Amino acid sequence: MDHTLVTAYTNALPLYEQQREAVVALLGNVLSQAGLKIHHLTARVKRPASLADKLRRKPGRYRTLEDLTDLVGVRVITYFESDVALISRLLEDHFEVDWANSVDKGKVHDPDRFGYMGVHYVLRVPPGQGTVLPGLRFEVQIRSILQHAWAEIEHDLGYKNREAVPREVRRRFNRLSGLLEMADEEFMALHRLSRDYAANLPQRVQDAPDSVYIDAQSMTHLLGISPVRDLDSAVSGALEVRLLIGWPDPDRPQRLAQLLHYVGVHSVGLLQKELRRHEGDIVRFAAMLLPRLRESWLPAGGARPGVSVVHYALLQVCADPALNASDVASLIDIGAPGNIERFVLAVGEAYAELRQTVS
Repeated sequence: MDHTLVTAYTNALPLYEQQREAVVALLGNVLSQAGLKIHHLTARVKRPASLADKLRRKPGRYRTLEDLTDLVGVRVITYFESDVALISRLLEDHFEVDWANSVDKGKVHDPDRFGYMGVHYVLRVPPGQGTVLPGLRFEVQIRSILQHAWAEIEHDLGYKNREAVPREVRRRFNRLSGLLEMADEEFMALHRLSRDYAANLPQRVQDAPDSVYIDAQSMTHLLGISPVRDLDSAVSGALEVRLLIGWPDPDRPQRLAQLLHYVGVHSVGLLQKELRRHEGDIVRFAAMLLPRLRESWLPAGGARPGVSVVHYALLQVCADPALNASDVASLIDIGAPGNIERFVLAVGEAYAELRQTVS
């Protein structure tokens, strides 16, 4: 073992740690500008003890620190296996690739080789990028989250290569490899289906609303179009408050969808018909309920998107003895038990007042 290299590396370790941070920042910026969502990005600097062990195992192979490619290592974990290729192309476009030491291990292993290996690059940062050690090579591993899970478990079991696996367990490794590969493909298919569903949703709502199921995605779309948007505006106008467009509550569409399912509305077409049918009652009921619940009903002094849907659902609850206003309070997150009791009482009083005006 070359103790000189270990000593030199130990002395320069703070610089390598700064290099790690610089590389992570550069990679993160590249991924962010490309709009790619990943699971996580991590980096490490090789410990001096690990370097000493490597030099011991491979005597005479490394003469200078520049000969080592893995003193700084980066790991990019994606949600989907298809993103591994996208990130690979990004790295090739933005960094200098040491092709002699880079490999897509998923392409070179045997068809029956167990496990996922992902993509392994050795890169250099191009000149002028502000790194601490210009020209330093560093490793980047790109894996999907399932590939990462495999690699971590494989490492924990101590099986670094095929030959290390006893024949008695090799078949099970191969079976598991196939299952993980199928799972990765299914997750990618689900991702495509979800993306296509969102892209086709506006046209489907326009052409065949009765065939569109009420869920978080469809509800998000409905909050921005008629009749929900127009009826929300009518309700906020009757209450003399502003409609809080862009209210920061990502869970609200899901809660509204659950609320509609609770009162028996499962399709977009039925919701549209019901809102138009009960439009007048919804606006009047909202105006009667507001004075009784102003503090909890109007956060930040305005009405949240979907306020008309909530009042429609409350009307259905009041008209159906099998339903309970307290369940609605839970679905729309009214809060403490005392607030729920006050909410139920106020809803009942407002509904009674509405019936009197109608009769």
